[in-house]
Amino acid sequence: MSALAGMQFFVTPYLWLSGINTAIKTPLARAPEVNSDVSAIDLLSHLNGVPFMGAFEVRQGPLGFLGDVLHVPVGTNITTRNVFFQGGHADLTTNMGTGVALYRVLDQPTQFADFGLGFRAWSFSADLTLNPGLLAGQNLNRSAGWGDPLLGGRYHYDFGNGFGLTAYGDVGGFGVGAHSDWQVIGTAEYAPNPWLNLQLGYRSLNFNYQASGRDLGFNVHMKGPIIAATFRF
Repeated sequence: MSALAGMQFFVTPYLWLSGINTAIKTPLARAPEVNSDVSAIDLLSHLNGVPFMGAFEVRQGPLGFLGDVLHVPVGTNITTRNVFFQGGHADLTTNMGTGVALYRVLDQPTQFADFGLGFRAWSFSADLTLNPGLLAGQNLNRSAGWGDPLLGGRYHYDFGNGFGLTAYGDVGGFGVGAHSDWQVIGTAEYAPNPWLNLQLGYRSLNFNYQASGRDLGFNVHMKGPIIAATFRF
């Protein structure tokens, strides 16, 4: 029998209506840190391009691999005290790819739990424009890319009749790439048939990165409701 016979594939397109809170360190003495906030409601109007959000899972027996890809380009105005600079604008682009190898440590008819090790790769860039005030206007571009090791876990409970709850969390960074890198996801689910699972929940993801030897740092928190549909093959 083919090794693929017992293999399962899950594909999950999703929409994450995330607010984005950022603190960006700069080399400017008068503006060493620039803060920018985009609410979940305003996210769509601040998109600078086409976002992409999707996850997948491959599973065979107790072993699985979970992947997640995210691309979010946004732009927003930034506020200053209107003395040295008269406000400005920030373009922020976040690219993220997560991969976690999972092992099923609990497998019962109404519940399961997975634990795993993995990584998250980040590419983050910011274009900052500060309008002239008492000082001349400034334009800065800062970008960085790194990878973070992760510890992850997932728990699912099935209430019957297609209804269930799933909680997922991971934590990483540990100073290898970012100082800290974590996320939590909680979803309520309904499976109308064996090949489709609909999900509604909330996701919060944060990383804190400081480049070594440079005035470059990002502290980014993304959080908001998530809507997803998982297709099983």
